[in-house]
Amino acid sequence: QVQLVESGGGLVQPGWSLRLTCAASGITFRLYTMGWYRQAPGKERELVATITSGGTLNYADSVKGRFTISRDNAKNTVYLQMNSLKPDDTAVYYCNAFRQGSLTYWGQGTQVTVSS
Repeated sequence: QVQLVESGGGLVQPGWSLRLTCAASGITFRLYTMGWYRQAPGKERELVATITSGGTLNYADSVKGRFTISRDNAKNTVYLQMNSLKPDDTAVYYCNAFRQGSLTYWGQGTQVTVSS
């Protein structure tokens, strides 16, 4: 049974930082591209950042220079360090596991709210 469990969301003020964590189980983690997506109220889910099995990084333009994705294959965990948070970053953040030829998996999401 595949599980992706996100944690680390919360309510913060503009300019603050948060680190999201996604713990994966039931997959051969090191073979998967891991990603973070987000969905704000009334908007479609959008890509935030991905990291391939080889360590190649990709970021949405809106988060470049502020967010950093990383992974620890020994812990089957992917992280999203979010700095200089803005109200526009408010959304539910979802962890994603993708591998070509396999199913794509999603976590249940964690709420991030940026408000003064």
